[in-house]
Amino acid sequence: QGQLVESGGGLVQTGDSLRISCLASGRTLSSHTVGWFRQAPGKAREFVAGIAWSSWTFYADAVKGRFTVSRDNAKNMVYLQMNSLRPEDTADYYCAATRGAVVSLQEDDYDSWGQGTQVTVSS
Repeated sequence: QGQLVESGGGLVQTGDSLRISCLASGRTLSSHTVGWFRQAPGKAREFVAGIAWSSWTFYADAVKGRFTVSRDNAKNMVYLQMNSLRPEDTADYYCAATRGAVVSLQEDDYDSWGQGTQVTVSS
């Protein structure tokens, strides 16, 4: 199934931007749908954004207009550009991949997960 590795998390201030990355090894992301999920302390993991292998994208209402998901097939990477960050965006962010053709909001539809990268937004 390969491996996914997230990177790029960090500590930023409210209103700042941050781009996190998901690098795949052992699988070709261009033929996979990739989802971004996040889990805040004490809360359940939630869907954030996803990009299908067709490059069709879908966003959670909480991030629509602020976050952008994209892919670079040549580098086998998927990115999540996060703008206008808010304290409520603080969470561990995970990328996940599936061979499914559409972006799913359900964790169980993804068969490979990264280890997560922490994003902290200070007020």
